[in-house]
Amino acid sequence: MTGLKTGDMIPDFELQNQYEETVDIGDYLGKKNLVIYFYPKDGSLTCTKQACYFRDYKHVFEETETEVIGISQQSTLSHRKFAESNDLNFHLLSDPDNSVRKMFGVPSKLFGLVAGRVTYIVDKKGKIVNLFNSQTNVQGHIDEALRVSMVLKKSNSQTK
Repeated sequence: MTGLKTGDMIPDFELQNQYEETVDIGDYLGKKNLVIYFYPKDGSLTCTKQACYFRDYKHVFEETETEVIGISQQSTLSHRKFAESNDLNFHLLSDPDNSVRKMFGVPSKLFGLVAGRVTYIVDKKGKIVNLFNSQTNVQGHIDEALRVSMVLKKSNSQTK
C-alpha cells in the first residue's frame, strides 16, 4: 500500500475523540493548518513523550493557526484516560478499525506488529506540505511540525 505524500490532499474523515464527540476533519479546512499524527498506543513511554511534547507546544501551534490531532486505534475511553493522566489539550481520535490509518497509508513496523508513527503537516486547503516518519525520534515529529507550521504562518501573512 502506498501512503499519502507531500503534495497530496488528505482524505475526508470523521472519528470520535476522547470525549466521544465526532470530529469532522472537513470542519478545519479553510480555517486551520493541521498537524495530524498517527501513533501506536496510548500510555507507552514513547507515545506519552510525543503527546506531552505536542501538549507543551500547543501555544505555539495556536499562534500559527494550527490544530494538533493525534490518532490511534485505542478506544475513546483509553484516549480519555491517556489525555487526563497527561493533561493533553488536543483531540485524540479513535480509529478502532484503522480505516483512517489505511486511508493515509501509514505503514506498520516490526512485521506489522506495531502501528507506525507518522506526522502529517497539512495546510488550510487540506494539502500535505510535509510529513515526518520515525518510530523512535519523537522530538523530530514536534520539531518538524513546529518548523513547518511557522513557515505556513509566514506565507499566510504574506498573502494577506
